[in-house]
Amino acid sequence: QVQLVESGGGLVQPGGSLRLSCVVSGSIFSIHDMAWYRQVSGKQRELVAGISSGGSANYADSVKGRFTISRDNTKNTVYLQMNSLKPEDMAVYYCNEWSALPLWSWGQGTQVTVSS
Repeated sequence: QVQLVESGGGLVQPGGSLRLSCVVSGSIFSIHDMAWYRQVSGKQRELVAGISSGGSANYADSVKGRFTISRDNTKNTVYLQMNSLKPEDMAVYYCNEWSALPLWSWGQGTQVTVSS
């Protein structure tokens, strides 16, 4: 059974930075395309950034130029470096397969709060 454990969230001022991590266990991590998603309470979860097994990345327009997704296949970990954070980035962030319908169960997520 695949487990996803996200970490690295917290409280940051507008313009600040955070680095999120997601450790994946129970699967052959290196062959999977991975992504970060976020969800605001009462709204649908949205795709933030995805990275293919080969390392190609794609971003939502709202985060382009500010966020960077990366992966370390030796650590079964996917990262999201978030710079120039805005209040509208505030959400619970999750990782999962990069897919329209991720098959893995969602982890607990990590809360990102952007506030002065």
